[in-house]
Amino acid sequence: MKLNTRITIPLLLVALLLVMSSCLPGGGNYSPVDPAGFFTGIWHGWIAPISLILGIFNKDITLYETFNTGWWYDFGFYISIIAGFGSLRLLRKKSS
Repeated sequence: MKLNTRITIPLLLVALLLVMSSCLPGGGNYSPVDPAGFFTGIWHGWIAPISLILGIFNKDITLYETFNTGWWYDFGFYISIIAGFGSLRLLRKKSS
């Protein structure tokens, strides 16, 4: 059975967006008692472009989690911003 790529790819993209949007900063998942840590900072850095776009339409979604552990969250956030957006260059075709 051959999968139809015209249907499969959009469905996978929608599923990916739903999974990624379930863990957005400012969604109420964290509190002062249970703050976001280093690995959450990494995740929030990776999905920062999605958070930025969705934050335009929903005021509860922020780019950055305010209830965090401090320096370690910041470190994870900025590491993934730098590494994540830098790795996008690898996906581009090289011009000859």
